[in-house]
Amino acid sequence: MKTLRSHFRTATLALCAAGLLASQAMAMPVVALGQSSPIVLAASDCYAIGQQVAEQNGGTLAKASQSTRGGQPVCVIVVLVPGKDGQRPRRSEIVVPQN
Repeated sequence: MKTLRSHFRTATLALCAAGLLASQAMAMPVVALGQSSPIVLAASDCYAIGQQVAEQNGGTLAKASQSTRGGQPVCVIVVLVPGKDGQRPRRSEIVVPQN
């Protein structure tokens, strides 16, 4: 029974490691070499978009996550905007197209 449990544990760890490596491979930028100089194509970064949105609204970035709405990739940004006259900060959720 112990050997079956240890084999199961080893297989589980191997699958987790393979999944982690596969997700890292998918996150690597793509380089197009058909031109005179290579062009790096990278996906938009929701965190960077969130920082810009927070700065535009005069608040602090609380959360930035990627989602799909209507078949299109979007960034869901949560910004904490300071309240007026010492009140609590307002939570503002903004959906921005990711492109």
